[in-house]
Amino acid sequence: MFIKKIFENKIDESVHKQFVRFGKGTYEKRAVMNIAKRPSSLRISTTFEYAIDLIIFVTSLATTVRVSGIILNKVQIPGLEAKKKAGLFVHDINKEMPAEALRKLVGSSYFALLDCSGQGIELKMKKKLPKPGKSGELKVDDKFCQLEIAQRFWAPFWKDFCFDMPAEFKKARVEHTYHIKEIVIPKELEKEKDFEKIRLGAKRKGVLVRKIIVDGNESIKEKEMVV
Repeated sequence: MFIKKIFENKIDESVHKQFVRFGKGTYEKRAVMNIAKRPSSLRISTTFEYAIDLIIFVTSLATTVRVSGIILNKVQIPGLEAKKKAGLFVHDINKEMPAEALRKLVGSSYFALLDCSGQGIELKMKKKLPKPGKSGELKVDDKFCQLEIAQRFWAPFWKDFCFDMPAEFKKARVEHTYHIKEIVIPKELEKEKDFEKIRLGAKRKGVLVRKIIVDGNESIKEKEMVV
């Protein structure tokens, strides 16, 4: 999960991709997650930032997954119907497939917006990416992704998504603020003329603020980042 990777200093391409949409500024209520624990299941709702992480998580729980929705990519994916929009190929998918194959497909794509289901697993998400927007410009949709999983999957979910939270609670909410103070251009791109290559390759330097509310008790953590 990309937030966990930031706090553990394990920045990789999946983390970097989360921030290429953002310029300098402050972005509040990002990567929002609500968790409600019930006797037999958990209900989780999140903003769009968790879409890929949730799909990858689902593929770790099941051997086969029923999947439907769209996969966005810069090149057409063989075997999938696609139409080109805003410089990306939009692929429709609706089938049952091995979890490992889905994981690889999503991992190599630009973005994926998929509904996934398996035994004790139900993930649904909206099919249009929101614009980045600074704080106050856009309404935060913390129900963009909705996941319901059986109680037996709580331990792996807690390990990946609730890594700094107590294991036992009834309700929790997590939200983040991105303070992006500087855009760092890597040396290899200093002479690059293509603005899009610079935008995609540049790193965002700043502070990540993580606010956690567990059964009404609030805590705040900060982490400097270059992502």
